[in-house]
Amino acid sequence: MYLPAHFAESRPEVLRALMAAHPLAAVVVQAGGELLANHLPLMFEHGAGADAEPGVLRGHVARANPLWSCVADGQPVLAIFQGPQAYISPNWYPTKQEHGKVVPTWNYCTVHVHGSLHVHDDVDWVHDLVSRLTDRHEASQARPWAAQDAPADYLQALLRNIVGIEVRITRLEGKWKMSQNQPAANRLGAQAGLRSSAQDAERHGAVADLIAQQAPPGA
Repeated sequence: MYLPAHFAESRPEVLRALMAAHPLAAVVVQAGGELLANHLPLMFEHGAGADAEPGVLRGHVARANPLWSCVADGQPVLAIFQGPQAYISPNWYPTKQEHGKVVPTWNYCTVHVHGSLHVHDDVDWVHDLVSRLTDRHEASQARPWAAQDAPADYLQALLRNIVGIEVRITRLEGKWKMSQNQPAANRLGAQAGLRSSAQDAERHGAVADLIAQQAPPGA
């Protein structure tokens, strides 16, 4: 990933927070001389219970999905998590009126997870994972659904048709492209423009918040 220093984000807690808030990742491996990409919800967990370790990502795929069967155990893998993103209009920059030397851009934040891919073709392992994934994502529901709510025979049949995957993390890269290369007036203008947008207010507001949080180079 092209990563200018002023857009780099390396704090582990910030990277993990994005992965937790936006768990659907693009998982990319090389298979048969081609790149194979799948979009999968993944759950971060600390490796071996130690916070200092890079940790792991865990998820599952359909048994019919070639991701688990066409790659060797331990093969390199890249998982890409995408956070809030938005178009930035040059009309929002005060410097447009001063000299006109402004152009459109796109603000975004992303986490690239590098690691090795490992398969868990074990019903008990997958059942435990599915239960924990469900508990995490159902937590906000008024009446959370649990895996045991489904008939046991139905659940067992489904579990036999999915396979667990694990990404053992070797390196995390974070890129927060949030107008850090713009003067203060333009950063404020971009925030105001995003907040005044009537389209997709929640997403635009999230990007405006991120611009406000980022310190520009040398700050």
